[in-house]
Amino acid sequence: MLRRGFLALSALLASGRLVAAERDLWQRLQEGGYVLLIRHAATHPGIGDPPGFRLAVCSTQRNLSDQGRRDARAIGVAFRERGIPLGPVLSSRWCRCLDTARLAFGRVEEAPMLDSLFRDSEAAARAKTREVLDRAAAWRGNKANLVLVTHDVNIRALVNEYVSQGEIVVARPGPERLEVLGRLDAQDLGVQ
Repeated sequence: MLRRGFLALSALLASGRLVAAERDLWQRLQEGGYVLLIRHAATHPGIGDPPGFRLAVCSTQRNLSDQGRRDARAIGVAFRERGIPLGPVLSSRWCRCLDTARLAFGRVEEAPMLDSLFRDSEAAARAKTREVLDRAAAWRGNKANLVLVTHDVNIRALVNEYVSQGEIVVARPGPERLEVLGRLDAQDLGVQ
C-alpha cells in the first residue's frame, strides 16, 4: 500500500515538473530565435513509402491520416493561441510534411535539405544535415522562430533523438549543432 502511494506521489511530482517545463518552453518560444524541428503528423501505417513512390505525386506516398490532419491543425492552434512568432516555415517536399506545415501554419516553403535521408548515401545525408545546421546557425538572434518540418531520420541526424509523428523538438541554434531545450507533442497540446 505504501509503495503504491509513493509511486502515485512520484508520478504526480513528475507530472508537475513536466507541466512547468512545458510552460517554460512556451515562454521561451514567445521570445523567438529558436528552431522547431517538427516530424510530420500521423500517417497511414507503414515505414518509408510504397513501391512506385514519386516525389511530386501524393497518391504514391504514405500520407497523413485523419488523426494526422487533426494533429497538424492542433499544432497551429496551439502556436496561434500562445502568440508564438514564426519566421519561415520550411518543409521536406514529401506530401505528408508539406500537408503538416500547411494545415498547421497555412504556409510553407519547400526545402530539399529537409527531404528524407532514409535512402540517401552517407555523403548526401551529411550534406543535407550540414545545410540544415548552417541555416539554423544563421537564424540565431532572430525575433521569430524557424520552423522545419521533416522526418524522424532527419531529426535523429540533427539532434540524435527519436521523435514521434507530430512531435516538435525545440532547439537553440548554435554554430555547429542544435541544443535541444525540450519537446512538445501534438497529442498533448490541449487543443483538438
